[in-house]
Amino acid sequence: MTTRKFIQPYKAILTPEQLAYFQKESKTHKDIVAFVERLNDSVTGVKLTAECTESEGVSAILHVLDQVEAIAKDTPPVDNKASRFGNPAFRTFYDKVSEKTAELHSTIPKLPSEAIPEVSAYFKESWGNRTRIDYGSGMELNFLCWILCLERLGAVRQDDEVALVIRVFWKYIQVMRVLQSAYWLEPAGSHGVWGLDDYHFLPFLWGSAQLKGHKHLRPKSIHDPDILEEFSKDYMYIACIQFINSVKTASLRWHSPMLDDISAVKTWDKVNSGMVKMYEAEVLGKLPVIQHFLFGSILPWDGPVISSTASEAEDECGHSHPTNLTPEQLGHIHPSRLAEATHTHGDLGGAGQRDMGWGDCCGIPVPSVFGAAQAEKEKEAGVGHGLRLDGPNIRPVPFD
Repeated sequence: MTTRKFIQPYKAILTPEQLAYFQKESKTHKDIVAFVERLNDSVTGVKLTAECTESEGVSAILHVLDQVEAIAKDTPPVDNKASRFGNPAFRTFYDKVSEKTAELHSTIPKLPSEAIPEVSAYFKESWGNRTRIDYGSGMELNFLCWILCLERLGAVRQDDEVALVIRVFWKYIQVMRVLQSAYWLEPAGSHGVWGLDDYHFLPFLWGSAQLKGHKHLRPKSIHDPDILEEFSKDYMYIACIQFINSVKTASLRWHSPMLDDISAVKTWDKVNSGMVKMYEAEVLGKLPVIQHFLFGSILPWDGPVISSTASEAEDECGHSHPTNLTPEQLGHIHPSRLAEATHTHGDLGGAGQRDMGWGDCCGIPVPSVFGAAQAEKEKEAGVGHGLRLDGPNIRPVPFD
């Protein structure tokens, strides 16, 4: 029997050509999509409050998430009243979690100790970016990959799939809401206009699966405040809409037009199938997200390696990165620093630098929605009104 050799995960995708390989040829891409679809199928018609199988692995993971939440609550934000951007205390929280990561993973049954450094890389990246104090769908993808790695290593069972969504993932969302509200995490490229919301994608994908076949609730039901109040405890999708409404002023049409557009779709089945397609295109298919994806022995990279004669480059985040791009050296290099390899930002998606906004790296900082909400509260003029963005970069959604 061959013993797996675990490695420190590294970044491997830099160019559109590598991204194309990842989408069309990579087994890791296929495995991630298959995992998303399996979990999607497992929670079709299942409420958040439903009974489900929970192995000792699931219980251990929930305990880990409780510990992360406790670290956040023990690390209050610093006085940063002059800024609507991320609170520097997030970096202290991030460092505390990093220091405790190995200990936390040692409590998960059946997880080989030699696998902890590799698996931990996805875990640490799940909470946001330490430098930019932001969060987006790329960090959410890291959490998904962390769960996938744990399943691959036998720490959770296949019959845990329902629990992985309605217990583990939903607990993760609750912890992220604590971090987002406490540290005013900036949206990583998404303005809540080109994307579904400022931070998350998967709660809408799996949340729409929960609602498939519902006798009474329809996509348009999200506009009824009474329905949001009554059903937010049962369905992720409804809970996320209620959350957005609680932190943003004006109507859904103004601050979240894509979600508003999706509400016109006739059935949850169409919403759900459209969400899966959209996840592949706008998260797994966008270079600004996937250039940060981590590959290791569990989720390997088998595609082309790009080399460069350039010695070193510094990106807009202030990081220095080697650019003689061996697998171990590939790093967080902004596409604008590599014009020959990536041409322009517009080539990434054909619709401009911040195309769709999914996890866009190193862009212009965007104030936290919580910071904006606080600013609104402090205005003497009362409730503000959002602006509806329009133009060639706003795409139709794939729900027809």
